[in-house]
Amino acid sequence: MALEELFDKIAPKSPGQEELKKALLSDKDLVGVFGPTGTGKSLFAIAYGLTAVYRGKYRRLVLSRPIIDVVSGREITLFSEPETYFKHASEYLRDILAGFADVKALEDAISSGKLILADPHFLRGRTFDDSVIVLDDAQSVPAETIVEIVTRMGRNSRLIIAGDPIFQRTAELGRDGATLAREILFGEETAVVVDLGVKDIVRPGARRGVKLLLELQMRKRVLDEVEKKVKDTAKVYAADADIITVANLTEAKKRWEITSEHAPDVLIVVKEGHLGRIIGVGGERIQSIEKEVGLKLRAIQLTLDLKEFIRAVHPVAWIHKHIVDFDFAGNSLKLTVARGHMGPMLGQKGSYIRFLNDVMEKLIGVEVNVVESEEEVEKARRRRR
Repeated sequence: MALEELFDKIAPKSPGQEELKKALLSDKDLVGVFGPTGTGKSLFAIAYGLTAVYRGKYRRLVLSRPIIDVVSGREITLFSEPETYFKHASEYLRDILAGFADVKALEDAISSGKLILADPHFLRGRTFDDSVIVLDDAQSVPAETIVEIVTRMGRNSRLIIAGDPIFQRTAELGRDGATLAREILFGEETAVVVDLGVKDIVRPGARRGVKLLLELQMRKRVLDEVEKKVKDTAKVYAADADIITVANLTEAKKRWEITSEHAPDVLIVVKEGHLGRIIGVGGERIQSIEKEVGLKLRAIQLTLDLKEFIRAVHPVAWIHKHIVDFDFAGNSLKLTVARGHMGPMLGQKGSYIRFLNDVMEKLIGVEVNVVESEEEVEKARRRRR
């Protein structure tokens, strides 16, 4: 496929990708795209850049990304290991565009200077005129790098920032480069931000990978004494159940004065397919565990249907029926509720959503944001008219 036709030939496969393609075709000079692996962030950004260059809109595409050893956490830079850096950066580029552009075309783009691989550590002092700049894997760079690369924009230049602030962040919640870049871009008039979520994952195997990353985060949690006791007791009565983690919710219930019978004291998360093993026939297993530990328990199996977590712990038992969408947006979970149900979702003085926020931070290290469905709001407006 000719590089000048590359972007046109890549068809969006989800509503989020359609929004991303529209954003890249807009006149905004700053574009941010954030979401989990497999959603097409890098593919669309790089394809747009190459097509725009080969059609003469820009002189070159500058691709900048950190190269990090995922096993050791060691970062490879242009200064420390130049050959290794270029080798990995080139392989990454070929992997992203596999099936869309041939290797010879990419090599020609690099050798002609139309495609430049730039280490984000060495941008100071440079100016990129007539350029599309793509900063990829922004979650692995410091906030200063985000600001530095913005200052490198020259005449007729455009910056695209892509990153995953949920599953691949290397810093604490809210402090990684992708999250900070997203916050910065939201405040810029000439910027557009696109959030992609689990529903936008299209790469084969990526959905499984995201689920495993969620599971890994939960398994790595350090359990408190209550959680250890519940897990040890569960092993006695349900030895064949694969328990991923146990979350003690008693402190959060006390903090936000949650008295509803529906909200459990402890949430047990098990591997998909193991829910029946922890509950037992007629519930005898989980009832035995409850009796021994003296706490109200609820068990849930880990799937990517994250709405089930709300169903399991929210103090209002029926509120899950009025959740019209639930997915990642930036470094948080965006929960969309039907019109007229914001009150029961939030609780008095926001106690329910604060409780829910504590639960999700404990489990997977993300915050929860709630919005009212725009579709529902628009329906109400039409009815009034």
